[in-house]
Amino acid sequence: MTDELPIRFQICPVQPGAHLFEVTCEIADPNPAGQIFSLPAWIPGSYMLREFAKSVVQVWASAGGEPVALRKLDKSTWQCAPCDGPLNVRYQVYAWDLSVRGAYLDTTHGYFNGTSVFIKVAGRERRRHLVDIRPPAGEAYWDWRVATALSRESAHPYGFGRYQAADYEELIDHPVEMGAFTLATFYACGYPHDVVISGRHRADLDRLCQDLTAICEYQIRFFGEAPPMERYVFMITVVGNGYGGLEHRASCSLLCSRDDLPRAGQRDISEKYRTFLGLCSHEYFHTWHVKRIKPAVFAASDLAVENYTRQLWAFEGITSYYQSLALLRCGLITPEEFLESLAQMATRVWRAAGRFKQTLEESSFDAWIKLYKQDDNAPNALISYYTKGALVALALDLLIRRDTRNARSLDDVMRALWKRYGETGVGVPEDGVERLAEEISGLDLRDFFERALRSTEELPLADLLAQFGVKMEVRPAESVADVGGRVAKASVDELARRAVLGVRLIENGGEAKLQYVYDGSAAQRAGLSPGDVLVAVDGLRVTRANLESLLTAYTPGEIVNIHAFRRDELMTFNVTLRAAPADTCVFSLLENADGAVRAQRASWLGAT
Repeated sequence: MTDELPIRFQICPVQPGAHLFEVTCEIADPNPAGQIFSLPAWIPGSYMLREFAKSVVQVWASAGGEPVALRKLDKSTWQCAPCDGPLNVRYQVYAWDLSVRGAYLDTTHGYFNGTSVFIKVAGRERRRHLVDIRPPAGEAYWDWRVATALSRESAHPYGFGRYQAADYEELIDHPVEMGAFTLATFYACGYPHDVVISGRHRADLDRLCQDLTAICEYQIRFFGEAPPMERYVFMITVVGNGYGGLEHRASCSLLCSRDDLPRAGQRDISEKYRTFLGLCSHEYFHTWHVKRIKPAVFAASDLAVENYTRQLWAFEGITSYYQSLALLRCGLITPEEFLESLAQMATRVWRAAGRFKQTLEESSFDAWIKLYKQDDNAPNALISYYTKGALVALALDLLIRRDTRNARSLDDVMRALWKRYGETGVGVPEDGVERLAEEISGLDLRDFFERALRSTEELPLADLLAQFGVKMEVRPAESVADVGGRVAKASVDELARRAVLGVRLIENGGEAKLQYVYDGSAAQRAGLSPGDVLVAVDGLRVTRANLESLLTAYTPGEIVNIHAFRRDELMTFNVTLRAAPADTCVFSLLENADGAVRAQRASWLGAT
């Protein structure tokens, strides 16, 4: 039967120095009317049209040794002239995107997501797909190996050769790393997990595997054994400065800075390592919540166009809440460190005036054009469904616990989501999380969700946290380096006397170039704009390094004369400095909480 004929791919890094993969696709029985094929425009988990077809350099087709004419139908779709099979489509892909979303190739290693390199053969998407992954030619690559969660068809473990997927959707959900990477394996609840690290590093692999084991075992048991995959791969690319992650059904791709990884002899968990473990926790939680529990619109995604949902707050926000809670509950961080990470997320929300203009549902819906395409007015115009979504998850968890006397919690809602939607493969309807939260808790949560999701009102966090023995403080920042989460060394009165412009500078380079100018700030009121380069304050030269120290000589209300270049024009601004706003959050344990409150807090922080 023709339905049993697989789609066969071969991919080879033909020119690592030129960053070129060459891909061949063989279709045994092409459509007699002319076979159509295409590349996706976006990758699941990252909600922006990335137009992967733009990286296709050349494409050819042949059948029976003879060329077959090709016609491009749109930005990412081609059609072959009618021909007898087998049809071979060969094309080259330029791979120079060092991120978790695309494809990358140089003389040190290669990486690709299937959405970047594998065409979708129209009408044949549900067939088995075979992929022959070939090594680059030359002695220089003798020690290269392959890491992927794809099932092996004939390849040896970590070797080049043939891999397989049940269909096209599975094929593109297993990224591939090739190179002379570092490899370690640990077992979580009896299931193998690989840690693959590319890039120069001196990480303590034993420590990393030990900590990842704790995270993975907690999450497996949270949703209920066994996990929904036979094996899992953490694919880590190490660079000098980077951060990012993307989930897949049995693996995740991570980008981190060299200093984020643990060093030999380092027994404590540094703030950078804690951030990295949080990233690992976040992407691993997605194995259940996003890859299998997913919005209905993503249950059969059309990767050629935007797929809109108002639920991203629930999928990314709830995951952001649990990423640190999992670290606490499996013993890797303290309650104080957990509250610090939550307060840092709250600080990012409080510093975004966009929270008064964009609701959380709007943030989710507009991810395609706003969150992933931020401009220099982003903090003033939008709110992240990651950070504010995490605060909504926190508030929802505390509200359910309080009003059910700890009989129910968000944990119960998540497990119910897994049973009803994750295990069945049924997509979550647009109001599904809200309705299930009410069903599981037995509470009327309509007012809460209206406030949290469909309005720009503040969440009742301070009141809810206080009932669990946690104090919430919102104070001015101590400096531009203050990211929140910690008690200030100075008093609130002293911090309120700190004069600020209300800007953020671009990080790279020594000049004081404005990246953001915040709503209502002294700089905005005076007419300064993103892109302006400050050169002098009251006649003294300004750099990125000294702007903050120059302003310490002034108090709120004083007027300073600022010279700045806008493009090539020198301009002068008289700026009335303003006091640092109260936008920095701190959550701390109330030591004088009574026994009942302490018990409620312990149930929340230590629940299993």
